[in-house]
Amino acid sequence: MRWHEITVYTTEQATEMISNFLHEFGAGGVSIEESGTLNKQRDTSMGQFYEHPLNDIPEGFAEIKGYFLEGSPLEAIMTELKQLVEGLTEFGIDIGTPAYGLREVDEEDWANAWKQYFKPTRITERLTIKPTWEEYEASPEELILELDPGMAFGTGTHATTSLCLKTLEEVIQGGEDVIDVGTGSGILAIAAAKLGARSVLAVDLDPVAVASASENAVLNGLDDRIHVKLSDLLQVFKESEAGHGADLGVTLPVKIVVANILAEVILLFVDDVYKVLTPDGYYVVSGVIQSKEKDVENGLLAAGFEVEAVRRDGEWVAMVARKR
Repeated sequence: MRWHEITVYTTEQATEMISNFLHEFGAGGVSIEESGTLNKQRDTSMGQFYEHPLNDIPEGFAEIKGYFLEGSPLEAIMTELKQLVEGLTEFGIDIGTPAYGLREVDEEDWANAWKQYFKPTRITERLTIKPTWEEYEASPEELILELDPGMAFGTGTHATTSLCLKTLEEVIQGGEDVIDVGTGSGILAIAAAKLGARSVLAVDLDPVAVASASENAVLNGLDDRIHVKLSDLLQVFKESEAGHGADLGVTLPVKIVVANILAEVILLFVDDVYKVLTPDGYYVVSGVIQSKEKDVENGLLAAGFEVEAVRRDGEWVAMVARKR
């Protein structure tokens, strides 16, 4: 099968939004390749050594590729995509000087090629992400997160996700009910359950995400503790029969809510999060670009939260907020 490959060369800061645009246009897959320069700060906590750059993309930049079936309205997609990308500047997102490319590729050239770059990755002393097709011998203390993200989701090793994983490891004590908003592949929900959460509600607005997260929960043997639902943020509680979450696998109020999404979306439903949390409950947020850090912090404070901790990785920020 032949596919059309749309490439956008832009800044790393703009990758999340542009990837979302490509998905909304109906891309059958989206890949992101960020800078491989050795000048970029890398995780060496486990003794990793980086001898050669991964690619020749300059620091701070990235290539995003979306794949569309033959017959897709490419001219209309390209026109609207360029308009949307240019519009990101209104939200304070640096897009650099975007460049666009279009070519035809064979399915076998891309559908599985990315898998050769996805290897078992140790995020912390305890948490390791392992693709389902890779062999890996875990040490006794490791918690293995089996993942098959498909082409629609990341591998869980992006800075925003790894920040969340490290933070969840710190705040989860065991026995909590957790809500994962914008679950994607389900990696954070799986981690929460592996770390000892009693039950996890994972929600996403994308039916593909719901299917992927459900499959990954089964792969990890956690489908009895992870409940994946189609929902626009926390609307699922208003639509549930009981109205208090019991029929969704969790009981309100919950101890922890985690959201690895854009800053604007985090602020959009911050009051709803406050309502579903126990007193002293935690709201773990990630996906926040550095330029939006103060906006998110102010929004959390205004809603009644206290920001207890901040983690950073390059331009990305994760926060731990506690309900006052």
